[in-house]
Amino acid sequence: MAATPPAMDTFPTALELAALIRSGVLTPLEALEECVARIERLNPALRAVVWRDDDASRADADAIGRRIAAKETVGPFAGVPTLVKDLTMAAGQPATFGSAGAPSGVSGEDELVIAALRRAGFVLCGRSNTPEFGPLPVTENTRYGITRNPWDTSRSPGGSSGGSAAAVSSGMVPVAHANDGGGSIRIPASCCGLVGLKPSRWRVPSVTPGWFGMSVEGVLCHTVADAAGILDCISRPDPLVWEQAPAPERPFASEVGADPGSLRVALLTTSGLGLAVDAACRHAVEHTGRLLDSLGHRVDVLDDDVLDPSLVVPFLHVVNASYGAFDGIDWARVEPHNAAGHAAGLALDALTVVSSLNQLRRATPPTVARWGREFDVLVTPTMAIEPPRAGEVLAAAHATPAMPPLTVLAMVAFTVLYNVTGQPAVSLPLSRADSGLPVGVQLVGGPWGEAALVRLAAQIEEAAPWRDRHPSVAALA
Repeated sequence: MAATPPAMDTFPTALELAALIRSGVLTPLEALEECVARIERLNPALRAVVWRDDDASRADADAIGRRIAAKETVGPFAGVPTLVKDLTMAAGQPATFGSAGAPSGVSGEDELVIAALRRAGFVLCGRSNTPEFGPLPVTENTRYGITRNPWDTSRSPGGSSGGSAAAVSSGMVPVAHANDGGGSIRIPASCCGLVGLKPSRWRVPSVTPGWFGMSVEGVLCHTVADAAGILDCISRPDPLVWEQAPAPERPFASEVGADPGSLRVALLTTSGLGLAVDAACRHAVEHTGRLLDSLGHRVDVLDDDVLDPSLVVPFLHVVNASYGAFDGIDWARVEPHNAAGHAAGLALDALTVVSSLNQLRRATPPTVARWGREFDVLVTPTMAIEPPRAGEVLAAAHATPAMPPLTVLAMVAFTVLYNVTGQPAVSLPLSRADSGLPVGVQLVGGPWGEAALVRLAAQIEEAAPWRDRHPSVAALA
């Protein structure tokens, strides 16, 4: 890129933009203004961003620019604009959870992951859309409307981090905050052609982990290098948080380009919930298997799924009980499916909730033990289907509020188990359907296995690069 803000048809990564700012090619304020301009042009078509305070963002960018000019120590992503998902607290920003029933006002403090993003130098330039309270794997709500997929605006970008995914995929920002309680990083990564790494449980510190620890924090981005570098920034232990993942042997960024060795890889294309799997999703895994075989890995097909369907009910109990974590909500104003979930949570007694958590925890050791014993990495479709039509899942959820729509089950069938077990998993944009939509492939690692996943994902990215694949956004502006 020239010594001016990137043009509308460029999609810089977070690391690339940080390097341009560090070298003086761009100032943080120039980078921010370009992102603001892109949001202005593209957001009316996509509805990815639901709140901005441009004056505050400009003040933050200008302050970082002055620190860089004074040669002060700044974070590795100093001056890079990003978005905060509207489920997460950030000081000075409203947290509406995508709900008309949310309290007014702004948050007084940052959740730990947001504080870590600020320390890394990111400029928080807005908030991204989410389904109300986050349980749906699409990004649709009655408060802000439907977020659309930049690859095809008739389709969903997935969820619940779909606002972040649509913003990154369309080039509004190079990276955006996300979180994942059942696939909410990996699913939108698959829908929008991005890298979505779900860290291990407790890898990223949190004061109040969502869904009793099954929800984890992360980002959506374009490359494995971005995912690894940002994970280094947000996963530093916090002495005030009880739960901590074991420290990695070295920075995750240093695993990019490192030899993963010859791994035992298992391919899985059948759903444990008995759901049909779209041909494009099966073919993506089969193609990945052939690629991994050519790279020297030992690839076998797994003939039995690792997901036990009996875990669905206790998982739903935990999700419904978690509605109590939202403070100050006017439950008379929330959407029907969430009102039903909240009512179901209130009807649960403490013994049922504890029993459900224990059932999920008891299922974890025999599942996780297969990693290292039978295989090192499991490869699955990220979703069992291509991205659904925009708006159809929310309509179905409102029509049958007490029962998850079948489309929801098809979207989470391959992702939700690893929120239960706490294992790391990453969705890579390795394929395209005949429709032209991206199709993600999920790699699942063993306990605390982010380093091995990063090594393998980076090797795959080098062998089958996706860096130059982006949606055409000119028609959206």
